[in-house]
Amino acid sequence: MGFFSRNKKEEKTCCCGNCGSVEEMVKAQELSSSLGIKVLGSGCSKCNALEHSTREALEELGMPTDIEHVTDFVKIAAYGVMTTPALVVDGQVVSYGKVLSKDEAKTLIQKVRG
Repeated sequence: MGFFSRNKKEEKTCCCGNCGSVEEMVKAQELSSSLGIKVLGSGCSKCNALEHSTREALEELGMPTDIEHVTDFVKIAAYGVMTTPALVVDGQVVSYGKVLSKDEAKTLIQKVRG
């Protein structure tokens, strides 16, 4: 039976054939796209307030103030977040369910980016 063959070759998807499996490349792409700051929420006043506090914190830290606002509930659920607003720093959920002050956001960002 060929269904359970152990001698399966993995396909290489890059031009040189040395980059690894498709799964490894997908994981690397997901990691690179998860870097940065994200606010998760529907776009309500609390979500906007969290984005504002986070932007102020980033300015004080001298970091780029680019913040992605994720409103798609499927993507939000993929982070394991069920209560918004939430703050994600470099792929790590650091807060959910409350609006952070500028100082709280600053502390959490420093903790992740140490």
